[in-house]
Amino acid sequence: MSFLRAIVLAEASSFALLLGVAMPLKYAAGLPQAVRIVGMLHGVLFLILCWALLQAWMSEKLTAKRALAVFGITFIPLAPFFFDKRLKEWEGGGRNA
Repeated sequence: MSFLRAIVLAEASSFALLLGVAMPLKYAAGLPQAVRIVGMLHGVLFLILCWALLQAWMSEKLTAKRALAVFGITFIPLAPFFFDKRLKEWEGGGRNA
């Protein structure tokens, strides 16, 4: 679960970087390489996040409902930072917390 929390925050950071820095650099400064680089990083982190969620669910550290909640929250910019407290609670209490 600690790895899952770390990857959720890393993926959320890359998403914020993509939307807040790379996209403006692409469209305001004409630097499309920023989106290519940060977008690739974000994509890799998202795939690792999906793998970590699957592992947490398969090892019964998360219920399917909670795994889907974590997955869904990653599509809302900055929301995972606020959701981290809930993940920490789940980490401490296991599957049934």
